[in-house]
Amino acid sequence: MTDIKSLTFPELQNFVVSIGFKKYRTSQIAKWLYKKLATSFDEMTDISKKGRKILKENAEIYNLKIVNKEVSKDGTIKYLFELKDGNRIETVFIPERDWNTICVSTQVGCPIGCKFCFTAKDGFTRNLTTSEIVDQYLSVQRDVGIENRISNVVFMGMGEPLLNFENVKKSIEILTDDRMIGLSKRKITVSTCGIIPGIKKMAKEMPKIKLALSLHATEDETRENLIPLNKKYSIREIMKELKNYPADNIRRIMIEYLMLEGINDSPEDAVRLSKLVKGIPVKVNLIPFNQYPGSSFKTPSREKIEAFQKILWDRGIATFIRDSRGQDISAACGMLRGKDKETSKQ
Repeated sequence: MTDIKSLTFPELQNFVVSIGFKKYRTSQIAKWLYKKLATSFDEMTDISKKGRKILKENAEIYNLKIVNKEVSKDGTIKYLFELKDGNRIETVFIPERDWNTICVSTQVGCPIGCKFCFTAKDGFTRNLTTSEIVDQYLSVQRDVGIENRISNVVFMGMGEPLLNFENVKKSIEILTDDRMIGLSKRKITVSTCGIIPGIKKMAKEMPKIKLALSLHATEDETRENLIPLNKKYSIREIMKELKNYPADNIRRIMIEYLMLEGINDSPEDAVRLSKLVKGIPVKVNLIPFNQYPGSSFKTPSREKIEAFQKILWDRGIATFIRDSRGQDISAACGMLRGKDKETSKQ
């Protein structure tokens, strides 16, 4: 049985022809799935009953199940989705004045084991399929209404996107194909903690997609304590790779830097960071640490974060302090877990 929302447009066309349809049916089916947000073949009324029966016999429309939905006081919405096998993931809708963003997950859990991340507490279960990634967008768009068009997608939810490269790549093809969802490639950002082979593949196969690096430290020893993967890919090696990445002043690489009190927030850290990114078109996002139950990390004062920011600006590095969205519903950076409140307490 073909998972139809896992197919790119050329793949969908081949499938449609293989079950006896004319090629033009591909556009009709794609329009129902991605423009009209259909959840079943029965909704496709411009296809005959016989045609719909053939589709149902050969393919399935996989839809995520909304298990829980929490709305923050700032308008952010966190969704808990259940997958076909019973696993659960979280997705976040972030409304802005002029656009709407969705933060999607790429794995059930995460294999990286970052010490500061709530998602890491549950370890890694599996990669998400292409349709499970795509349907996060479709399910949320359906829920918030087409009038609240989601224009931006950030791959910053549960999981390390570049360790699920092929499914992430296919989902982006579906998201950006005008015959399907039709988002601008400039509105898609993929975050990584520094998977060098994945960064190389992104540069070659998805050069127009924005890259974000979760750096979080300026020295290897500190970063290894926070992100064990740094033992495999050092800061120097990662930054060398970023210098080769196809970025420019319009499409800058985003450097994500989580501010942790007494660990990576000193003036010396700021100076080292400015030297690390020298010659690379970047934008630095300083992220105040979001507290979660049982965490031993603390957030620096606003004054200390602003002083850190000033050092970078004074050295010509565009640096911004990210306002945490959805913190009151545990939807902010590093707080997703794929469990409801009661389960998380156990």
